[in-house]
Parts: sequence; structure tokens; C-alpha cells
Amino acid sequence: MEMLMDKILLPVDFPIAPLGVVHQAAFLARHFHSEIILLHVVTPLSFPAGVLESGDELTVRDLHAHIVQRVQKDLDQALRAELEGIAVKRLLLKGDPPREIVQIARDEKVSLIVMSRHSHGAFYRFLLGSVAAKVLHESVCPIWTDTLREEAPGPEFAIQNVLCTVDLSPHSRNTVSRAAQMAAEFGARLTLVHITAGVEDYGPGGSYVDTAWKEKIVGLAAEEIAKLQQDVGTKAEVIIDSGNVPELLNRAAEQTKADVLVIGHLPSGGHLGANGGGYAIIRESHIPVLSV
Repeated sequence: MEMLMDKILLPVDFPIAPLGVVHQAAFLARHFHSEIILLHVVTPLSFPAGVLESGDELTVRDLHAHIVQRVQKDLDQALRAELEGIAVKRLLLKGDPPREIVQIARDEKVSLIVMSRHSHGAFYRFLLGSVAAKVLHESVCPIWTDTLREEAPGPEFAIQNVLCTVDLSPHSRNTVSRAAQMAAEFGARLTLVHITAGVEDYGPGGSYVDTAWKEKIVGLAAEEIAKLQQDVGTKAEVIIDSGNVPELLNRAAEQTKADVLVIGHLPSGGHLGANGGGYAIIRESHIPVLSV
């Protein structure tokens, strides 16, 4: 099945735009010939302290007009090179950031939301916490998040190795299928990784690994993944490990030189998962994460 990505929603903040995530969104848009929707949400924290205390409607209007003017100028200056040749739609809204992001994604029928985890202005300080959590919980479309590493964006960004985490839930078939589509789209190598529960027993003298129990768990997981690959039609390399999920996914990403980690979410539970495990993976990942 062909992977389609007609519209990419990119929430941005100013005066400092997160160029790393803009670079990644532009990379995807150029490959898929997508339109990028640049969204900035003006929150109360975007206004200088004390400006709105009088409640003067004229002041609010003038201030909003000033912010619109400044944002348009910043967009042209900061992002012109990154977005050159890409169809761009600009939206500036006032309100609650997560609500506006999710609503615009629905109204515009976007294929992907691309969000940064960097903290620059008031908007992105929210994104690191409640906004990211709410968007991840409420949005039904796939979400791409960049890393927390302060690295300058460069032309070398590419998708050559795709890592996909498989939890063997009913949604795993969709997750692997989407990861396989991504790998095929870019001619990339696909690796599947499954992290089982810990296999250490604790007792007098410390902890030890129950070898027989580990072999049984790994064997059962390998069988399930083999059936899953046969069903989906993939022949990816498989890594099976046990322990801390975010930590071991980072290790697998380093081992496979992965450029993006694909994770799944239950449609009813949001991108965070039932217990927030998805958010832990997203927050701690050393590479961009695509939650599908």
C-alpha cells in the first residue's frame, strides 16, 4: 500500500522557531509533496506582563495585530530557506494550544502532526508538558516528535534505518504495517524490537536471571513476531530484550543506527497508551518518534 501524506501540521513558536523539527517536517513534505500547515497559537503567556490588566479591548486588538505582524516577519526570515519550494499555509490562532492543535488537525484532515520537544517560548514550554500530553492523548492522526538533543539541523537527515517497537497487542499489526510502509517508501532497513517484562528474580545475595524462564518468554515472543511478520508480509530483523523499555529502545536504536522509531497506540487509549508508557518512550527517545 502506498504511503500518503498530503498535509503536515507543524505547530511552531516564535521568536525562536525549532529549526530541527522544521527541517524534519520539510524533509517529509518534500518527499511526499505535502502541504505544510504552520500553526502558532497565541496564549495569554504570549502577551507582555501587565499589558492586558486594564481589559481594554482596543489594546487587545492592537496587541494581537502586532503579534500577527511579528509572526509573519519571523516566518519569512527564519524559515524561508527551510521551506523553500514547499506549499505552506499559515495559521495564527488565539486559545488553548492542545485544543487548537487537535481541532485544526481534524478540520484540515492532516496526515501527520510534527511537534518539537524543545522549550523556547511560552507555547513550547507548554508543549513539553500538558500540551504534548493532551495532543498525544486526543489526536487520532499519527504524530512525529523530534529529539531533545540540541543539534543543528543539517542536510544529512535521512531515513535509512527504521526501528519499530512491537508490544504484541492487537494493534501491533497496524504498527508493523505502517513501519514497513515507511521503510519501503525510503528504501530503508526495517528492524522490529520487542521488550519483554524483566526476567530477574530477587532474593538473598542479590538478583539473578532465571535462564529457563527467559528462554520461554523469548521463545514465545519470537513465535508471535514470526506469525505477525508472515501476516503483514515483512521479513525484518528482530531484536528481543527484557527490562526498561525506553532505555533498551535507545540501545536498539544505537545498535541499528535507526533514524526514526515507530511506535503504536491503541485507538481508544491515545498515543500515550493506557499507562503513559508511550509518553515515556517519546520523552526519552534519542531519535525522532513516529506514533501511529
